[in-house]
Amino acid sequence: MSARISRRTLLAGLAAMPALTLVGCEFDRTTAAPISTVDTLDFSNRLRIPALATSTVDLDGVRVFHLSVAEGSAEFLSGVSTPTWTYTDGRYNAGFLGPTLRASRGEQVQVILENRLSKITTVHWHGMHLPARHDGGPHQPIASGELWQPEWMIDQPAATLWYHPHPHGETEGQVTRGLAGLFYLDDGSNADLPHRYGIDDIPIILQDRTFDSRGRFAQRGRAVTGLLGDKILVNGTYNPHMPVSTGQLRLRILNASTARIYHLAFADDREFALIATDSGFLPSPKRIRRLLLSAAERAEIVVDLRPGDPPVLRSLPWDLNMMAVLTNGAGGNDHLDLLQLRARASVAEGGRIPERLETSSALTFDHLAARRTIQLDGREINGQQMEMSRIDTVVGAGTTELWTIRNTHNQPHNFHVHGVAFQIVPTGASRPDPQLGWKDTVLLAAGETVQLAIRFPPYTDPLTPYMYHCHLMWHEDVGMMAQFAVVDPDQVDSAPRTLDVDHDHMAAGHDHG
Repeated sequence: MSARISRRTLLAGLAAMPALTLVGCEFDRTTAAPISTVDTLDFSNRLRIPALATSTVDLDGVRVFHLSVAEGSAEFLSGVSTPTWTYTDGRYNAGFLGPTLRASRGEQVQVILENRLSKITTVHWHGMHLPARHDGGPHQPIASGELWQPEWMIDQPAATLWYHPHPHGETEGQVTRGLAGLFYLDDGSNADLPHRYGIDDIPIILQDRTFDSRGRFAQRGRAVTGLLGDKILVNGTYNPHMPVSTGQLRLRILNASTARIYHLAFADDREFALIATDSGFLPSPKRIRRLLLSAAERAEIVVDLRPGDPPVLRSLPWDLNMMAVLTNGAGGNDHLDLLQLRARASVAEGGRIPERLETSSALTFDHLAARRTIQLDGREINGQQMEMSRIDTVVGAGTTELWTIRNTHNQPHNFHVHGVAFQIVPTGASRPDPQLGWKDTVLLAAGETVQLAIRFPPYTDPLTPYMYHCHLMWHEDVGMMAQFAVVDPDQVDSAPRTLDVDHDHMAAGHDHG
């Protein structure tokens, strides 16, 4: 049986609407016969939980994290050592991924990062609101042996963010080798929700990988959406289970795959509560059974468990309006077992999820600064490929704009904007729908259009741009990316549209292998 998803679900990038089962979409088409690309799992390995990163607070009150990026190794398949790249804070070194950074709203933070690789890298703070010079995109390369020390004030609501490399043309390869980690932001809100890290508040980092005969990550099997693997890792654990001692479990789910889209559900079709999307909490929990997450999207859910419960989290087939051969190649017909939760015979009584959640006010169009149309087609944005020296868009600091994103391609894309949070305006509506959440990345099916209300950051810098791009990482690597600069509102028309860029420096680590 093939799966179909409503257009409204696709618009949101997740199945979070009141109609919670899969229904026939207006495309009215089916996929080919289901195929599975992963082993049947027995969930024999205990789920790894990334450690919380160590930090210190200096005499000026700045919270300081130290991270190194280096080569490493890890065991994913029994008895096999796989070469990796990894982030470490000195204490935590799992050989894969990185520790979870955590900070609170109002804190000044600094990350001192040393590049111990032989290649150029960057570290992008995905979803973070910060000055462009600290964003960690391709304009902030860290050469081998160099330190990078961004510092900024945390000035945004509680959210589950993440960090990953973003070097020019090399994002897919470096993330595939193992570079990613979570960054939790706290603001004291919604304190009644499960919040004990690693106990009832659990990070879930989903990634797919293929291993060659020597146990190395094989960078082959690229579909139209990018590199797809035939084994699923959760927090770097293959075939995982998690013992659970509480009646309620909060899962903070990140799709850190470079291309794969996950359509999440539990094998027993149980409901769960969606409480947050990429950039913050919903106004109220949504009871759902299906959750669609494309690359880089995040969601927080709360699952109720009874003593002895063994629910299995799975990814089900989905239909994004592609030809059957493209759907198969992109994993759209895969049935994937991901993780088994194993509630103990005795579990602590679960709490009560609040009927209302504390969150930011919805955006309004009372003072709309501009309306723009962004077209996604092939590997281009508005008919152009990425050029480091070209500023494609200039926006006013602190203003709100309405962007219409049109996917005119016969393949799915997803759209990410650096340094901002946005809200989705449903088709035919005059304002955003708060129940679709605060987002920084949104999925568009083939032929799909979404409207985004975007509030731009207060940080001005006419010569250091942020990015907007497809977050299917191979797509961005081959040019599906553009740049915007933020300036004082009265300087939008006069700001420069070109940059002086050291292309040799940017390309020094270029390697698609």
